[in-house]
Amino acid sequence: MVTILLDSSNTNLSVGIAKDNILLDYISYEAWQRQSEYMIVELNKLLEKHNIKKEDITDVMVAKGPGSYTGVRIAITIAKTIAVALNAKLYAVSSLRVEKNGDVPSICLINARSNRSYVGVYQGQEILLNDCIMKNDEVMKYIADHPDYSVCGDTKYLNVEGIASNTMKEMLDLKDSLESINPLSLKPVYMKD
Repeated sequence: MVTILLDSSNTNLSVGIAKDNILLDYISYEAWQRQSEYMIVELNKLLEKHNIKKEDITDVMVAKGPGSYTGVRIAITIAKTIAVALNAKLYAVSSLRVEKNGDVPSICLINARSNRSYVGVYQGQEILLNDCIMKNDEVMKYIADHPDYSVCGDTKYLNVEGIASNTMKEMLDLKDSLESINPLSLKPVYMKD
């Protein structure tokens, strides 16, 4: 069983490949507004590096948002196309949820611009706070009120030191808790106030 993992919901481009639920390899780097140019190229590099044919892909996992409007659409479009073309199972997960710090209570953040943040709070498989938008001052208060929680994801814009998680590993770890979905029914998650 070969699973590919895709996320371009924020400034980074992240592509991973797993076999039998073990993460073999991944790439992740800042590619703001260039993810559409590089995602397929990077996926092909990983497949070639590990001698895996496209026809061997059985599962596709994608971060469905929230995040960058265009970035979310890029990964979802590629994931849906691969799933349909190869008759692979498709799984979608919150872009915030894959930022969590393993089983540690984690406040996961993505810059929503205009002095706002996309926020989700997780502990292992449990959702402590559903994905939402908060004003940045509310986020800072939430962080102060939960000093034992890890702060993860995009934190530089808040001048907060955060934990960098391995989003590809977190995504793969969530796979067994998700149901596969019909590629034609998958819609990006765009949050608005």
